[in-house]
Amino acid sequence: MTMMKTPFALAIVAAFFATPLSAADLTNYSEPPMANDAITGPSSGWGGAYVGGDLGMASRKLNPFDGDKGLVVGVHGGYNVDLDSGVIGAEIEASHLGNVKSRVPNGNIKEQGRVAAKAKAGVGFNETLVYGTAGVALTSFKDHNGTNGPDGWKPGWILGAGVEQKLSDNLSARFEYNYTMTNDVRSTTGGVASRTDVRDQTLKAGVNYKF
Repeated sequence: MTMMKTPFALAIVAAFFATPLSAADLTNYSEPPMANDAITGPSSGWGGAYVGGDLGMASRKLNPFDGDKGLVVGVHGGYNVDLDSGVIGAEIEASHLGNVKSRVPNGNIKEQGRVAAKAKAGVGFNETLVYGTAGVALTSFKDHNGTNGPDGWKPGWILGAGVEQKLSDNLSARFEYNYTMTNDVRSTTGGVASRTDVRDQTLKAGVNYKF
């Protein structure tokens, strides 16, 4: 009788110690990472400093058949602050405007170059940023066909909008439209002086590298 009780008691003791060990194993068990967890894409953050380049077209009006167009080549740099509700920033740019013609009383002058400082504000949608921009611009002019333009750089203002798409954590592509007004531009044709407001529009595609 004693021999029958001994294995039974040993079995109870073994079960008692085995149960906590099994519970501990279940408690510490963690599922393996899902396959999707290992897949990462570009970071959605837009904050930080960046530099880039642009290539596009300048014209008095957005008409592809208008002969008064110029090739825009430029560089830019800026800084963005990524907020919970959107993105704000500032940017400076320098561009050659391809000597696009601008009409003035009794003739034409050419827009040669531009330097601009702009504020930016936008909203990010995952890896896409939609933004608006506004600021001040300095434009240099060139004489054309007997019409003399102003000397030096003339101040004006610039407005625009754009969309930027992330290609990687540091690289993005963008497309931007700008409308620029240079007020009270002096010109002289045949000894007759006049002043007028000169407008132009630019379409630019570019790339940015974020630090």
